[in-house]
Amino acid sequence: MSLQSRLRWLFLANATVLVTHQIDAAYWHEWELFFIPGGNQVNLLLNIPIIALVMYSHNRVIADIRTGIAYYKLLAALGFLTVGIHSFFFLRGSESFIQPMSVALLVATFVLSTWQLFALRGLEKSTVLAAQ
Repeated sequence: MSLQSRLRWLFLANATVLVTHQIDAAYWHEWELFFIPGGNQVNLLLNIPIIALVMYSHNRVIADIRTGIAYYKLLAALGFLTVGIHSFFFLRGSESFIQPMSVALLVATFVLSTWQLFALRGLEKSTVLAAQ
């Protein structure tokens, strides 16, 4: 498998896990953790642009990984942000997102986001070598 293909598959895997986490967030009433007024209805509205951005980013990464690098990094950053926020809630003693699959999704997000950035280093090295 080529490096570019591997990068695309990592992006897709991480995007899938993050969107699945958003489904899990509805189960846990995540809007209550964030004190979002309007409950689930507003939470759904807030998820529309987030999921649209993830889907658009996937489109950009598939179209051309080199011009989609910013979107590729954005998804990894979104993954780290998600894990960071939930780590904060865990440290505060929150009992949300404690089921095995909820924890597995967060761990997978961290692993995939990290893997994405390490894999990207290979593309950046190959770009530098090709330019020389």
